[in-house]
Order: sequence, then C-alpha cells, then structure tokens
Amino acid sequence: MAVNIHELSDVQSNSIGEGTKIWQFTVVLERAVVGVDCNICAQVFIENDVIIGDNVTIKNGVQLWDGITIENNVFIGPNVTFTNDLYPRSKQYPEEYLKTTVFEGASIGANATILPGIKIGKNAMVGAGAVVTHDVPPNAIVLGNPAFIKGYANTVIRKTEEIPQANSSDVIKSRIKGVEYKALPIISDLRGSLSFAEIHQHLPFKPKRYFLVYDVPSQDVRGEHAHKELSQFLVCVKGSCAVMLDDGKNREEYSLKEPGQALLIPPMVWGVQYKYSSDAVLLVLASDVYKESDYMRDYSEFLNFCDGIQ
Repeated sequence: MAVNIHELSDVQSNSIGEGTKIWQFTVVLERAVVGVDCNICAQVFIENDVIIGDNVTIKNGVQLWDGITIENNVFIGPNVTFTNDLYPRSKQYPEEYLKTTVFEGASIGANATILPGIKIGKNAMVGAGAVVTHDVPPNAIVLGNPAFIKGYANTVIRKTEEIPQANSSDVIKSRIKGVEYKALPIISDLRGSLSFAEIHQHLPFKPKRYFLVYDVPSQDVRGEHAHKELSQFLVCVKGSCAVMLDDGKNREEYSLKEPGQALLIPPMVWGVQYKYSSDAVLLVLASDVYKESDYMRDYSEFLNFCDGIQ
C-alpha cells in the first residue's frame, strides 16, 4: 500500500512506512523514521532523531523533538506537548537530548505535557491535560498536575457486595490463582475492638517477617513488584488503601478498609498498593525473611518470568 502524503505537507524523510497517511501542514525532517499504517494528522512537527513505530495515531498540533521514540499502536491526542531539555536556553544545545519513550499500546490524552527523559509504560493511559513528571508504569492511568496514578487499565474492581464481612467465613476467590480476599474476626464491646488471625485457620503460612506501611501521601504508590517464592498477608489495620494484583493475564483491584478484611497474595503476582487514606496503616505479614533475589521489580521481567514457567 502506498504512502499517502498531502501536497501541503513538508516530508523530507524517505523512511515512511507503507500505508501511512501524512496530512497537510505537517513537517517531517530528513532522518525521522515513521512506521507502516500510521496516521499523522495536520500541523504535526517531527524532528530528526525521532522513531515512530507501526499503527501509530498522532493527532493535530503535536511536536516530536529529537530523542523521542514512539512504539507500535500508540495514540497521541491533539496538542500533546513533548519536551527534551530540562533547562532550555535560546541557541544553547546540550550534547545529547534526554530520551523519552512511549511504549507499545499507550495512549496520551489531549493537551498533556510530557517532561524529558520520561518512560510511558506499555498500555498506560495519560489523561487529558496531565503533566507527566515521572515515569508511568505499564497499564497505569495517570491524571493531574503533576500526574498521579488514578487506576490501572483493564482492571476488574471488586464491588462493595463482594467485600468480605467481618466475623463471617467469607473468602472471595479471585481469577488470579492463589489470591484470597477474606474476612477476619472482630470482637467488639464497651472496652473497644479486637481483631486477630490464627495460623492455619486464617493465615496459611507461619510469618517470618512483618512490616508496616504508613504516612503514604494519597497520590503515591507502594509495591510495584512481584515475588518468586514469597507469600504475603495484608491487613489495613487503620484507614484504607487499594491493592491492584496482576498475574500477567488478569488484573484485579481490592479495597482494604478495616481490620476485618485481609488479602492473601501468593508468589508470582505483581502487586501495587495505592489510594492510601491519610491515616492508613498497612500491616504485611511475609512468609520469609527479606531476600532481594526474590523480588522482581521490572514488569517486563515479571511477564517474561511468567511466560517461562507456563
């Protein structure tokens, strides 16, 4: 399929893939590379050191400067602003521009601003008008200025009626193998309340370590890793938080809102804790002592590891 270049555009590059459409008043400099089946809308500027993958949509008024890579199947909305120099001065140029990468399947909403050197993860979504100042994890949905994680794409949110009720035998099974969302006992009287868990009855392993997570700003995220062998048992003993779990195929989000709710996370599940209330205290019981070698902190590494054991 032939390249469709509008006569009112200025396309200097010969590296334009088949089936790509470039509309009027667009400028593509000589060394830029554009993949197949892309749609480059009007009034877009693409500088030299830019690589654009296949099936990419770039809407009107976007500028892609040196050092920017756009992978396959990315959507970039109208008037998205990319940058490549943290400290720009007129006619003063750095030896090398910071590299920004938008990974496969990501979407960026209209009028968003992307600071230089940022990585926007695979299938992530950047909301309209967001100012992205830090890397965006794969599948994350970010909003605001500065951008913060609001949720995760293609995630099943456990509904209120699915929340285990304290003092019951409720155990909510997950599509993610080994994950259990369960109720714990709460005993209340005039003296106050008490909640507990017993090994083999509520807790399926003998803990070798515990840690507390607290004083987390509401827009910050904890976790973002998986374990090869370690199991965890989570209880939000005060306040509330949300937990997103991902086995590489399924993604679910759970709420921990009281000491009578617990979440069992087995090995080989990517976990993120976020949406902390200002008073939240998250208790985590672990099946083993700390071993850095047991952690997988890169999502791509985690997916590759999952593929290798299937």
